[in-house]
Amino acid sequence: MDWERVIGLGVAGNFTGHLEQAGEADDFKDLVIEDANAPKGVFPFYVPGQGDHFLHTFPISSDTIRLGSDDEKHQIEPEVSLLCDLAYEDERVVAVTPRRAMAHNDCSIRREGARKISEKKNWGPDTKGTSLSSIEIDRFEAGGILDHCRIASFLLRDGELHDYGVDSPASNYSYMYGRLLDWLVSRLNDQVEEGPLENLSDWLQISGRPTQALISIGATRYTDFGETTFLERGDKSIVIVYDGRTIDAEAVRAIARGDAEAPSEGIAVLRQNVI
Repeated sequence: MDWERVIGLGVAGNFTGHLEQAGEADDFKDLVIEDANAPKGVFPFYVPGQGDHFLHTFPISSDTIRLGSDDEKHQIEPEVSLLCDLAYEDERVVAVTPRRAMAHNDCSIRREGARKISEKKNWGPDTKGTSLSSIEIDRFEAGGILDHCRIASFLLRDGELHDYGVDSPASNYSYMYGRLLDWLVSRLNDQVEEGPLENLSDWLQISGRPTQALISIGATRYTDFGETTFLERGDKSIVIVYDGRTIDAEAVRAIARGDAEAPSEGIAVLRQNVI
């Protein structure tokens, strides 16, 4: 997959409680949002194209997280990401169609005073994570495979495996399926420059109206350990999206520890060395 031609976007606030745990809820306090259950907005983390803007730096790695300043705190953000086709009419997005689901680490700097969400998301190469393995989406609606998928995340430090995020069903996303897709189309066309959010239509134009987007759809809640523990060099960050009908939590932990191989289907595993 040539990810460098795919625009990278993230959904903020699509899992109840995550923004509060991440200390980011106040960033959105002045935004007027009609539906209290709706996500807060969409942010770019990679924009194809040339130029010296930091969003043109390709950040995705399937095996490495490269920390920024030692003075800043970095956290795993465990998510499902969707590889989506984008369709346009008259330079407006008219459809977002998910094709595959991956395990994703929307790794973030807890950076005080950042003007935009994107400033916490892309600080150079190897600062995001997307699994090479993926789960084919049969249909992006109730009754499809994602109804049965769960998101687990771990930190392996000094040989000890820690639960980092709460093992959660993907169906717990506040906006999912058709509701999420309709909302995404609206945000891609009409989100304006406001507070921590950016005008996405401008970024789509700058990137040449790409036909595909990698969209991370929201981070799960942290465990107590994950909420208070930040990444250090030598750690291993692990995010696993798995079909709970065929793979149980203990098998997932064995895969995360490296004691077992992942099955060939029904699971996406992202394992990154922190350097």
